[in-house]
Amino acid sequence: MAIEQVTAYDEVYDFLLRSPTPEQVIAFRPSEATQMRVRALLDTNKTQGLSETETAELDEFLKLEHFMRMLKIRARQRLAE
Repeated sequence: MAIEQVTAYDEVYDFLLRSPTPEQVIAFRPSEATQMRVRALLDTNKTQGLSETETAELDEFLKLEHFMRMLKIRARQRLAE
C-alpha cells in the first residue's frame, strides 16, 4: 500500500476549501513537515547545491509562499475596512 504524500499545495488547497475567515488566513502556517522540507532544501542549496528537481521544488515553495503573503495582505486590508 503506497503512502500518499501531502504537498504544500495540498495544504493550501485544503485550507482554502474550508472558506477561512480573514483572521484564519492571517494565522495560517504550513505544516511542520513542509517547513522542515523547505529548510532542508535551503540548507542543501547553501552547502552542496540542488539538483534540477530540488531547484524546481524550492521554486514552487517560493511561489506558494508569495501567493500566501499576498493573500494575507488582502486579508489584513479586508479587516481594516
